[in-house]
Amino acid sequence: MTFIRDTWIIFARAMGLSLRQPLWVLIGLLQPILYLTLFGPLLQTVAATSGFQGDAWQVFVPGLLVQLGIFGGLFVGFGIIAEWRSGVIERQLVSPASRAAIIAGRTLRDVVVIVVQASVLVGAAYFMGLRVPVGALLIGLVLVALLGAAFSFISNAIGIATKSEDALAPMVNTLALPILLLSGILLPMTLAPAWLQVLSNFNPFKHIVEALRAVFRGDFGDPIVGIGLVLAVVLVVLGAWMGSRVLAAQTK
Repeated sequence: MTFIRDTWIIFARAMGLSLRQPLWVLIGLLQPILYLTLFGPLLQTVAATSGFQGDAWQVFVPGLLVQLGIFGGLFVGFGIIAEWRSGVIERQLVSPASRAAIIAGRTLRDVVVIVVQASVLVGAAYFMGLRVPVGALLIGLVLVALLGAAFSFISNAIGIATKSEDALAPMVNTLALPILLLSGILLPMTLAPAWLQVLSNFNPFKHIVEALRAVFRGDFGDPIVGIGLVLAVVLVVLGAWMGSRVLAAQTK
């Protein structure tokens, strides 16, 4: 109960700070719509000649949702660096608050923001032609929330460990590039040469993307769906462990 109470207190404070900056909230909401508007028409042309399973939107929107979950959580570490520099984290560490709650509350805020953005993305895609079962949309939001939580934990942990934007930025970019290129987020890996497809099989995010695309096609019984959900949960557990360990180390 103490952990839940402390997490809620940290979450409420973090969410209040986000709502006091509505411009950044609006920019975050507009980003997925820009992806749909600017990249969607290109993918429709590719889909017409490449033999995708499902229509263009059933291929493109799941990739965008996974991208939103990953990158929406990956850059939050810059905020915790600013809070560390201003002394907020230090004051929280000397309080009776649970160490895990200090990072879990912030992660919960990040998940709420990402899920709202994902909902706007799906709503905009619906008006552009996306048609999928309601259950597929719910699974999509769950996967986005899990990925957002995992990468929020990881980014906050890196931010606390480095305490420097100059160190965090190249680490984030180094992590993001192979994820983006080898997961088939924007284009399915079936379009890649054989050696690149083999290499991408070692990328867990490829399987998560494929799981969500199978769900959007209505193929809920595909084994890849279960694999994708399990991988997402494992990432959350690893991210939470990493975040808690790094934060606990600051008090030693």
